[in-house]
Amino acid sequence: MSRNKNLPIIQSLEILEIAAEGNALGKVNDIVVFVPHAIPGDIVDVQIKRKRSNYMEGIVVRYEKLSPIRVVPVCNHFGVCGGCKWQDLPYEKQLFFKEKQVRDSLQRIGKITEGEFFSIIPSDNKYFYRNKLEFTFSSSRWLTEQEIQSGQEIDDRQALGFHIPGLFDKVLDIEQCHLQAEPSNSIRLALKEFALAQGFSFCDLRLHIGFMRNLIVRTTSTGEIMVIVSFGEDNQGDIESTLRFLQSRFPEITSLMYVVNTKVNDTIFDLPVKLFYGRDHIIETMEGLKFKIGPKSFYQTNSDQAYKLYCVTKELADFKGNEIVYDLYTGTGTIANFIARSCKKVIGVELIKEAIKDAHENAAVNNIGNAQFFAGDIKDVFKEDFVIEHGRPDVVILDPPRAGVHENVINSLLNTLPEKIVYVSCNPATQARDISLLAHAYAVEKIQPVDMFPQTHHVENVVLLRRRD
Repeated sequence: MSRNKNLPIIQSLEILEIAAEGNALGKVNDIVVFVPHAIPGDIVDVQIKRKRSNYMEGIVVRYEKLSPIRVVPVCNHFGVCGGCKWQDLPYEKQLFFKEKQVRDSLQRIGKITEGEFFSIIPSDNKYFYRNKLEFTFSSSRWLTEQEIQSGQEIDDRQALGFHIPGLFDKVLDIEQCHLQAEPSNSIRLALKEFALAQGFSFCDLRLHIGFMRNLIVRTTSTGEIMVIVSFGEDNQGDIESTLRFLQSRFPEITSLMYVVNTKVNDTIFDLPVKLFYGRDHIIETMEGLKFKIGPKSFYQTNSDQAYKLYCVTKELADFKGNEIVYDLYTGTGTIANFIARSCKKVIGVELIKEAIKDAHENAAVNNIGNAQFFAGDIKDVFKEDFVIEHGRPDVVILDPPRAGVHENVINSLLNTLPEKIVYVSCNPATQARDISLLAHAYAVEKIQPVDMFPQTHHVENVVLLRRRD
């Protein structure tokens, strides 16, 4: 890597462990140095980018000695793409550091020392485990360091791939991604080749112009495939020719959809998604249940691990059959419908209206009559009058986004005081914070981490809280 002579260099820094957000950690005179793209046992030269009173942040400019535990990354985009930063770390070490992340968050942030801690549940598939990927078209692809240093003018600048971490206008062109099974790679490559052959413009991410904008590929364990193409211009002739190409080249696609997005941001949640071919949804199955997934539906991106996660949730709740259960942040009602046959009644609440529509349909498809779903912001819905109308919950399941649970929801839980809370989280730090706010009323009984995302630092964690006497 190139060095900036104006910034300080720390030489021969020994990497000691993995810290928050997957960054490596070393120390100089008791000052912590956070470094990406390194693992314990590496000895590196680090260029400092940011300096504070008690820590520094830097980047590796030279690997003096490589850690003996390193493994060879599978993907040739490793180190540039931000998706799988732990490919050089053996999987058993990944599990160790994820477990440590959960422990550290609960103890350091939540001051939680009680509860039985179970070993992390590993993923059977280390690669090709995702059921959804989103790619971005760009008219100015990210250039490699070799291309930049060559001094040659680069004409081939179109890309279809992933954003460079922290850079909204830079996209790495992806040759092969090891996160999603075929035909994901083939669809992406063929669509890019077709668009180039047709002379279609790729999106200029600064000016927000261009015809080809985004590609979403969703798959299920049953072999169904949903493809959504986002176009930046409402040119129906070119839209139809693009979709006809995909339909003919990939007849295995069961749901081919498109959206015209002329906004500044890429989200499609506030836009109509139109069906071109097939069904407007795909079906995932789990333990005999069917789950409808639409273009805007949230569904856990690792289907196999999602099943294990939901089994853990049900096991920790330990239903007896007579419980009223509230599933807050229910999404498309996957957990609610999964546990419905084990309890008396389930009430699901979710902000996104389309997701609630899917939840109702999923309950109907599976002949589940004891699950009800309501759309609205949980902090506004989950209040005393709602509880009086639908019954005081014996168990509350929480599965919030990374930001965690809103303070109003915490207060409502403390007012309602269900016997048990099962807290499912994709962010142990905010989970620990929320549990600490409940600590005077609830004791932590069980803690179960689940690895949903191999090759990354992300970890899912399930905690059982029981009301104190």
